[in-house]
Amino acid sequence: MLQLLKAQAWLAQSKDTQSKDAQSRCRRKEKGMKTRILIIEDNEQNLYMETFLLEKCGYEVIQARDGPEGLEMAGRLEPALIVLDIQLPLMDGHEVARRLKEQPETRDIPIVVVTSYAMPKDRERVLANGCEGYIEKPIDPDTFVSEIERYLPTPPPEIGDGS
Repeated sequence: MLQLLKAQAWLAQSKDTQSKDAQSRCRRKEKGMKTRILIIEDNEQNLYMETFLLEKCGYEVIQARDGPEGLEMAGRLEPALIVLDIQLPLMDGHEVARRLKEQPETRDIPIVVVTSYAMPKDRERVLANGCEGYIEKPIDPDTFVSEIERYLPTPPPEIGDGS
């Protein structure tokens, strides 16, 4: 509940368009299609929080609630990034990550694990499975989006934008 209250406070602050701090919380692109992020998470509160924060920054969020569903959606919907929980029903996040990195159509999609497993060996195992990032739960609504954005692929400059 505290996380939800922090997220609501964050949203109220981010509506203040004069606040540089609020604007700097999102790397949202105003042009073109929204960047698609797949969240594979079975806990409804965590799923709600992560989705809420990312959507408020302009990302398109798709959701899967177990490992097999996440694998299928990743292959079919081609997200720019996957946010992955470790404790999932039917197939754990380690196996999901391993399979995603084995499949040609999903191997290049960055995976950021968001987990309550906080021991150094847990982080090492996640990175050994090919994941690019690791965020410990509970997430911090003030930094979650910027942490996720570190792993998003940088889009090529648009023609005529002076870059």
